[in-house]
Amino acid sequence: MPAHTHSPGPDTDVPVDPAAVARRRRAVRLMLYLLVPVALATVLGLVALWPAEEQSAAQQAAEQYFPPGQTYPQATVVSLETYDCSQDAGRPRECGTAVMNVSEGASAGDFVQIDLPAEVVSAGVEIGDEFVLTRDQALDGGQPSYAFQDFARGTPIVVLALAFALIVGAVARLRGLRALVGLGFAFAVLLQFMLPALLDGGSPIWVSLTGSSAIMFVVLYLAHGFSARTTTALVGTLFGLALSAALGAVAVAWARLLGFSNEESIQLLQFDPTLDFSGLVLAATVVAGLGILNDVTITQASSVWQLHEAAPGLGWRELYRRGMAIGRDHIASTVYTIVFAYAGAALPLLLLFELYQRPFWVVLTGAEVGEEVIRTLVGGIALVLAVPVTTLVGALVATAASAAGPAPQRPVEPAPVRRRPAEASATATAARPDPAPVSRPGPATSAWRHPKLDPDGSAGPRGLR
Repeated sequence: MPAHTHSPGPDTDVPVDPAAVARRRRAVRLMLYLLVPVALATVLGLVALWPAEEQSAAQQAAEQYFPPGQTYPQATVVSLETYDCSQDAGRPRECGTAVMNVSEGASAGDFVQIDLPAEVVSAGVEIGDEFVLTRDQALDGGQPSYAFQDFARGTPIVVLALAFALIVGAVARLRGLRALVGLGFAFAVLLQFMLPALLDGGSPIWVSLTGSSAIMFVVLYLAHGFSARTTTALVGTLFGLALSAALGAVAVAWARLLGFSNEESIQLLQFDPTLDFSGLVLAATVVAGLGILNDVTITQASSVWQLHEAAPGLGWRELYRRGMAIGRDHIASTVYTIVFAYAGAALPLLLLFELYQRPFWVVLTGAEVGEEVIRTLVGGIALVLAVPVTTLVGALVATAASAAGPAPQRPVEPAPVRRRPAEASATATAARPDPAPVSRPGPATSAWRHPKLDPDGSAGPRGLR
């Protein structure tokens, strides 16, 4: 029986054949011929596109736009008085005036009076609630002014984040915790490289591709380990990212997407009109596909390698055919995920269009919805095509690794064979030299004798003949 060991990963108990481990290592070496140049290009791209230390034009304009010295301290509601502020007799509205105790910043401990709009009061303001205020320093050295900014949501966010981390660690164990670390790295790349580089005037397509490639290299290997399965998924993911960028560039130019479909883009235009807003649409398309591409490719790569280990004799064509049977199911479910995710995020916008009573085709092809539709279609095409590419790469590399030569195996010692007492006696008897044949009248004796029978094989018990 072939020897089996357990996977070195602490989060799995699946037995792994040493021959399969050796084949995977050979497969990884084959794919590294492709990935090493891509990794070097990613590092060079990070160095070449890294934003400058000085502030960009948009950042300088934003500093002039906002009042100098503006801070956002938290404050606690001490008292609240409400009053009727309705302008329509048919719809009563209540506004409020709250006395608040500033709990942080230069004015910590001060009591300030804040006017609260009806939308805030209707949410149920109570004594002890915490708000975030804006504090503007007076230019003439007088008293600072305060205004309501938002509800303080730090506590629920921290509690939910801790619960999420605990549940991920309990269910996915070490692999889930490594995925959370990878998520932190992804946000670091986004905040420290991609966003500053885009504001600095970097090419959106190259900034998004470089940052996304760096994220995928680290996140995939950190969460899933350095293996043939992960490397196969990385190849498929990089293909999907490159295809998203290429198709996105064509689609954005063809559909004449200007990038001014929301208020945030209009605000950016006021800060720096030299930004490439069409390119920002393209960059958003590439970044938006990171998560779903990772999901699809790692699942598909895992399926192919599991099929190969279960049936090592399958050729690459049969392995590809069976892997695509799984991939088609995944594609069908992912299509719904992409569409409904956008529908949920854009639900208020869709409600407004319902109120406007615009024709459906006008809404669908308009700038607000059409930009998201094209982005979703481009990402969907790249996602769907990444499935057969990942499956094909996995099938070819798996079969090539199997045909590269016999894998080293551990010497297997034969397991001791347990014998029944009667068999052991017969074996011992057979091992002794046969005595000289003795002629004895009676029936022929058998080679095997029951231990309770006479040595001559007679049926009667000893002493009772």
